Amino acid sequence: MATSLSESAPRGIAPNGPIAQRQILIQQPVSVHAAPIAQIPAESPSESSRIVAVDQEETSLTGPSRVVVSSRGVTVANLVEGYDSLLLDLDGVVYLGSKAVDHAVESINLAQRQGVKIGYVTNNASRRPEAIAQQLQGFGLSALPNDVVGSARAAVKMLATRIPAGSKVLVVGGEGLIFEVREAGFTVVDSASELPVAVIQGFSPEVGWRQLAEASYAIQRGAIWIATNQDWTIPREDGIAPGNGTLVSAVHTAVGILPDFAGKPFRPIFESAIEQLGVKKPLMIGDRIDTDIKGGVGFGIDTACVMTGIATRKELLAAKPDERPTYILGDLKELFQDYPKPKITRSGVKFGREEVQLIGTKVLLVSGDPRSLNALRAACQVIWNSPIPIYGLDVEAALYE
Repeated sequence: MATSLSESAPRGIAPNGPIAQRQILIQQPVSVHAAPIAQIPAESPSESSRIVAVDQEETSLTGPSRVVVSSRGVTVANLVEGYDSLLLDLDGVVYLGSKAVDHAVESINLAQRQGVKIGYVTNNASRRPEAIAQQLQGFGLSALPNDVVGSARAAVKMLATRIPAGSKVLVVGGEGLIFEVREAGFTVVDSASELPVAVIQGFSPEVGWRQLAEASYAIQRGAIWIATNQDWTIPREDGIAPGNGTLVSAVHTAVGILPDFAGKPFRPIFESAIEQLGVKKPLMIGDRIDTDIKGGVGFGIDTACVMTGIATRKELLAAKPDERPTYILGDLKELFQDYPKPKITRSGVKFGREEVQLIGTKVLLVSGDPRSLNALRAACQVIWNSPIPIYGLDVEAALYE
């Protein structure tokens, strides 16, 4: 039975609080990355002038690598070769807790051997780059501290433009954030009674009520407030846990204002990544549409949402225009496989064998496996480009369950 996707996806701080819930609504019918359905061309002989033909054999992780790019910028085969670098989120993309995500390590290593620059772009400010690099090395990755682009450093760069060197800064967070604040020449304090001129807040499992209370007192006394990121949750081995956004919300509730953010989806961390890694054409790969994908879209780079972490099928179907990825991947090994090209049909879109149609207000799978990635890709194209907003559509439940 088809059901509606009109329910809300809570992303705000409280259901009725000062930050409203994020509604699963599409306010604009046209995708950032895709043309309206009527403008997606069917395959035709004229397409050969814009798309290079590829061999029909399947591309594997160890097989030959070829890249095909259409005039619309859609990479048809071997995605990794279309970019000079990969900007990888960590939690949910490279690892989950202490375990590497399936196929992540071998895929990253292969890309690196092919000359692709690898950058690890993380909103988690609790650890130093050296510690993160060491963890990645433990998984079998050739990672160096300078390959890690963290929200802690981006936040401290923001701080340095607003307060004088040597100023007192109250730090709410872990070792990574404390290290960056000290490295920038600021004096770290942990109490509002020491009259800090700024509060900088990042995630750490050790953050508790006392630290949040001290931050609230300092902000109420006039300290500026910068937060590394606003991720509401963080994926762990045992499930989904509260993230820095949840901790920021506690302070927000007490002080009635919001901080400035440095991490994804905001520009500072992307600017830091480009500068630190020295790259020009990166592909941002993440598992969250509200940070990784939205940040990449806003920064003007291609994005890939990998389905190994936070993102769900329902969330992708309901993504707002600024949260829609260029690619949807099952895991990182698909960077080295053909990426199917959408084909227009009479009433919908077809990816491979899977076809999804918009019939009236119903979004229905008419061929293929509803659980496949191609079915999800086709459904996303149909919904994202529909003139009817998603709350007015009746989406077949099998496409998102």
